[in-house]
Amino acid sequence: MLPFGIDRSLLRLDGGDPYLCLHFVIVFVRDQERSLRFYVEKLGFSVAVDHTFDDGRRWIEVSPPDGSANIGLAPIQEGAEIESLIGQDTRIWFITEDVQRKYEEWRALGVSFRFPPQMPDWGGIHTRFEDPDGNSFGLAGFDELTRGVEAKRRDLTRKREAELRAAQEIEIARQVQARLFPQVHPEVRTLEYAGVCLQARQVGGDYYDFLDLGQQRLGLVVGDVSGKGIAAALLMANLQANLRSQSALVLTQPDVFLRSVNQLFYANSAQSSYASLFFAVYDCESRHLRYANCGHLAGLILRSDGEVRRLDSTGTLVGLFADWECRFDECALAPGDLLALYTDGITEAENDRGEEFGEENLVERLRRHRDQPCKAAASSIATEVCALSPGNQQDDVTLILARCR
Repeated sequence: MLPFGIDRSLLRLDGGDPYLCLHFVIVFVRDQERSLRFYVEKLGFSVAVDHTFDDGRRWIEVSPPDGSANIGLAPIQEGAEIESLIGQDTRIWFITEDVQRKYEEWRALGVSFRFPPQMPDWGGIHTRFEDPDGNSFGLAGFDELTRGVEAKRRDLTRKREAELRAAQEIEIARQVQARLFPQVHPEVRTLEYAGVCLQARQVGGDYYDFLDLGQQRLGLVVGDVSGKGIAAALLMANLQANLRSQSALVLTQPDVFLRSVNQLFYANSAQSSYASLFFAVYDCESRHLRYANCGHLAGLILRSDGEVRRLDSTGTLVGLFADWECRFDECALAPGDLLALYTDGITEAENDRGEEFGEENLVERLRRHRDQPCKAAASSIATEVCALSPGNQQDDVTLILARCR
């Protein structure tokens, strides 16, 4: 907040010339409190400044509903020539789009006018009114002003209607995207699992999924599409459709599956678009995990003895290259092991000091919550990450937790 009401004017961003605006004009009054009530209760002005100094002097500025300049209500000082300061023509004029309506409105509230609105030879319409001390002010209107205000209102109406339509479309997109996240959790006897995605905007580019691959195998998916907002959401939907439509290949032809997903994403997105992807297949009977880490953050396995294993990248990002390879790797899970798959919205989240949450903090939270149900633990960790910068979340926060039973 800039001092003394300056923030009511638009600041130039270029800084080429020093900032300059009309701050206030002074009107001398006998009783500041009485005059304050007049301007606020009868004229509908707002109080811009009301400050009492250490020596007891009070400074008041009132502001009309529109515009940037204020009126300072200055008390008469002892020894001043009162008649020369009060009850005079202030040479202050207010302009309005409808002088007649403002005249009738203020007159009904007890404002004293010297004459009804008149249309002089110079055009327009005007009248004069007085404050409780007899200080007089002009009130005027011009056809050009009225037309300009009406045009501005039409522009604002069109802008608001466009913003409303955009907000409605975003809400529809949010609802559609919400349905792209897993609605059903396939039953897996030896694995407890859950996922959460807290989006930075109404829609976003993070993606997680649980796929029933048949033969007692579960697909665990986390992806992060480049960009933000609607563009990222559309790419996320593209990636999700590619994965789900091709997932039948992963058990018999895993390399073909990955190349097909990359080729479809590459062909259906812009040249600069890409996604990081972690795709894992969990075998319920053997408790083995086969995974492909396509340029994504390392998955983490917190062993029951406290050891941490990182599931590092096995290939590059999806969608950047037509000629592309990514291999599957594998590891075994034992009862009590906890798997965490996540996006950079967790590790790169910053507090108000610019300190990132980081992988070490995530591992510490996994240890802290390891005995909780996966759904509760994932929700607690994601909520804590978002709380680092309340109201200013920069990226989607997505986390999958899976515990071997």
